[in-house]
Amino acid sequence: MWRFVVANNQAGNPTWWLYAGNNEMVAWAGETFASTYNASRAASAFKAGAKTARYDVYQDAGGSWRWRAWRGSDKVAASGESFSSRHAAQEAANRVRDNAGGAGSAAA
Repeated sequence: MWRFVVANNQAGNPTWWLYAGNNEMVAWAGETFASTYNASRAASAFKAGAKTARYDVYQDAGGSWRWRAWRGSDKVAASGESFSSRHAAQEAANRVRDNAGGAGSAAA
């Protein structure tokens, strides 16, 4: 089962991560929040809007392929790891789009 985890990052700031059924981290907020409550709200908002978010696959400065999901505005809502091919990054984005809405939540 896919799940969202809201916790503090290594610097002690609240954020969220999304894990696939195999416990692999597949997406993260890419930002920190003022409180755990705000991080939870952001995770819930991504969960609710994952299916209809705008996903973008791009090549980063190092030549790796990445994906990111955009909110209705111009703010990135989530992003994922780097991949060696555009196809692999697109498939990862598709899996997040198709599964994040059904993900549970877990405390860290």
